Amino acid sequence: MDRNLALEVIRVTEAAAIASAHHMGRGDEKLADQAAVDAMRTAFDSIAISGTVVIGEGERDEAPMLYIGEKVGSGGPGVDIALDPLEGTTILATGRSNSISVIALTDKGGFLHAPDTYMDKICCGPRAKGVIDITKGATWNLNEVARALDQPVTEITVVILDRPRHAELIREVREAGARIKLIGDGDVAAAVATCREETGVDLLLGTGGAPEGVLAAAALQCIGGDMQGKLAYRNEGEKERARKMGVTDMNKVFSIDELASGNCMFAATGVTNGDLLKGVRFFRGGCYTNSIVMRRQSGTVRMIETMHHSGKKSWIKK
Repeated sequence: MDRNLALEVIRVTEAAAIASAHHMGRGDEKLADQAAVDAMRTAFDSIAISGTVVIGEGERDEAPMLYIGEKVGSGGPGVDIALDPLEGTTILATGRSNSISVIALTDKGGFLHAPDTYMDKICCGPRAKGVIDITKGATWNLNEVARALDQPVTEITVVILDRPRHAELIREVREAGARIKLIGDGDVAAAVATCREETGVDLLLGTGGAPEGVLAAAALQCIGGDMQGKLAYRNEGEKERARKMGVTDMNKVFSIDELASGNCMFAATGVTNGDLLKGVRFFRGGCYTNSIVMRRQSGTVRMIETMHHSGKKSWIKK
């Protein structure tokens, strides 16, 4: 894929981030998410790709736009797309940190067609690549990551979604002596944070959305991180959906290469302030955005700060 495409895709995440940021703290998750979806869909029309959404807002009968299988772009190279116009809808609706707009692209067939279920995940940065094992316990992985980082376990920081289902995991990590950062939502940004030393995050553990797991894997492929995932079904209906999407082994542990492969690109724009990205900041007549764009082929990571003027871009307006 053309290297310039990565910079073009940033326009799509910027559009979604700005449109949804107008709804920060207003308590309406559906309205914020729809604003992001509408803006992202429109922005795709100016991108020279022939894209197919493989991780999107849902199946066609559940999502009027950006559904799984939808074709986007103005024509060009064929790519598969994983996206979340607003990752962290609850975060945005309550005015909290770490909501982002995110897109990943790769060659055709490069993303796992993940069903809309949960996924047990473990993510780490490049220095611990190859040592994690999701089939082992949290304590085992903490010790291995600490050894790879040449640090005591007491200096390892683990990000975990703050959910009742993680009570036992949190207890084990605390007993092992590691530090914990609990987050309300937004585990894609948290996964990327494991690869950026300035965030102070070393490991992500726990169960979150499977589609978000594919997005995280694409990002980690670009910056040399590592990840494993195992689908965690909530009911038989989700298992049947997974079978229809090509999953044959219900207990399979997916490596990072099975989750996302090929010439991955990853782009995200902050909606609210977070550890990875600053949120949208409005001023009279426009706004600022903060984005990250990464390419696996070159290993480049670009942080982009952009000023937008509302008189020139209709999607900045309320």
